Amino acid sequence: MPEIEIGKVDDFFARPVVAGITLTSILNLGDKIHIKGHTTDLELTVTSMQVDNTNVNTAKAGDAIGIKLTDRVRPGDKVYKVT
Repeated sequence: MPEIEIGKVDDFFARPVVAGITLTSILNLGDKIHIKGHTTDLELTVTSMQVDNTNVNTAKAGDAIGIKLTDRVRPGDKVYKVT
């Protein structure tokens, strides 16, 4: 599956398991993403996304979003949209 880089992880919070991501492209609820880094390799479908603590369906380039994850990621990990 082709992948397009759409952002990078800025923050990670263990409880709840949430990543803070700065986007360089559009991301929608239901999109499949792949977070990849030195020790990270996580694929998931975006089921919950927030901008400024408000639930959103779409986020655009430049937005700082929070998404719920199933596993730990690390700051600096790259975020890709699976197309």
